[in-house]
Amino acid sequence: MRVISGSAKGRPLKAVPGMGTRPTTDKVKEAVFSMIGPYFEGGQVLDLFAGTGGLSIEALSRGMDRAVLTDVDKKAIDTIRHNLQATGLTERAEVYRNDAVRALKALSKREARFDLVFLDPPYKLKVIGELLEELQQGGLLADGARIVVEHDAEDRHEGDFGGLEWLRRAEYGDTAITIYRTRFEGKET
Repeated sequence: MRVISGSAKGRPLKAVPGMGTRPTTDKVKEAVFSMIGPYFEGGQVLDLFAGTGGLSIEALSRGMDRAVLTDVDKKAIDTIRHNLQATGLTERAEVYRNDAVRALKALSKREARFDLVFLDPPYKLKVIGELLEELQQGGLLADGARIVVEHDAEDRHEGDFGGLEWLRRAEYGDTAITIYRTRFEGKET
C-alpha cells in the first residue's frame, strides 16, 4: 500500500497488524479518486472505520485541508498515527479512537461539516443506512458533500437516501463502491 498521488505520492503505508482490518487496495483507491476528484481545492474529510487511514491520507495528499479519522481498534489508531507521520500529514489530521455513531454525535456537537466522507465498515456490520442517516441528522455534511461507501458487492445501496443523491456504484471483485452526494440547498443539481 502506498499514497498514489499528490504531495505524499509514493510514500508507503503500513498495514494494521492481524486480520481484523481489510485495507482498501491501491486499485480500488485509485478508482475511487478518479470518480470523486482526482484532486481537491481544500475541504474537510471524515474517515469512519479508518483502518490504516489510507483513504483520508490520499485525500489530504490530493488537496483536502484537514481530516478527522476514527476507528474503534487500538491497533488501527496506532497504524493511522504512524502513516500520518510517515507521510508528513500529522498536523492536518485529528485521530480518535471511538465507535462510529458516538464519533458522529461528538462531531455534530462541535458543529463540524465535511465535504468528503469515507464509510468503510466491516462487511459483517450492516450499519451503512444508520450512518448515512446520522450524518444527515447531525448536520455533518456540507452542500455538495460526497459520501464514499465501501461495502460487500452483494449488498445493494442504490437510489437516493434521504437528502443524499445516489451518484454511482462500481464493483471490484467482492468489493463495491457506492457514491452519494448531498443536494445543493436551494439549487437544482
